Amino acid sequence: MIAIIGGSGLSQLSNLDIQRRQVVRTPYGEPSGALLFGHLCDQDTVFVARHGYGHTIPPHAVNYRANLWALKQAGAEAIISVASAGGIQDHLSPGTIVVPDQILDYTWGRQATFFDGVDTPVVHVDFTEPYDPALRQRILAAAQAADEPVIDGATYAAMQGPRLETAAEVTRLERDGANVIGMTGMPEALLARELELPYAAIVLVVNDAAGRRSARHGIRMEEIETTARQAMGRVLKLLQHFCTHA
Repeated sequence: MIAIIGGSGLSQLSNLDIQRRQVVRTPYGEPSGALLFGHLCDQDTVFVARHGYGHTIPPHAVNYRANLWALKQAGAEAIISVASAGGIQDHLSPGTIVVPDQILDYTWGRQATFFDGVDTPVVHVDFTEPYDPALRQRILAAAQAADEPVIDGATYAAMQGPRLETAAEVTRLERDGANVIGMTGMPEALLARELELPYAAIVLVVNDAAGRRSARHGIRMEEIETTARQAMGRVLKLLQHFCTHA
């Protein structure tokens, strides 16, 4: 069974044939919402909206541990994250779909590990490649089958949020090697690794990063919403081809 975590712009998986809805409790509290079980094409699928089904949970307050634990307990064998981001370089304009291969983590204060507590042993997981290479290749193959152009490889900068960045921060992030900027990539990717769940991301660029191109003097939230609404159908198409060829 494949798990899909929907981010901003994807609080409902419209092409999911829902069979049942399950409210889950975990040792780490409640997930962002009920798990939706069904079929995407012929693929058994479980879906959860990262920010809640009414988009009421800000990035820093998402219970990432509960979400990942619930999906693992539900029988998920791999996780695809769908997220929105800002694009730094010129080729990462709004509407571009990116399949990142690296992460820079600038978040703080989040519950970032399952290996925490007095009686819990210290565990250091390898995180050299934060996104599962085989799962990434399956997503890229699905994009090719869907005739959907995507960027293969990028460094995702995970910011604390919920505010957007300053232009100076974006300049620093570019110097650090970042290509796209989001708020939810960590600790989600790390927690999946701790649970030994293959994890990869489909990132939709919904705005130019602060100080760049159309956002030189500011970012208009209504433009982000319009881009996400118009382009998310392409992400759904990609997911459908992924499940068709799973």
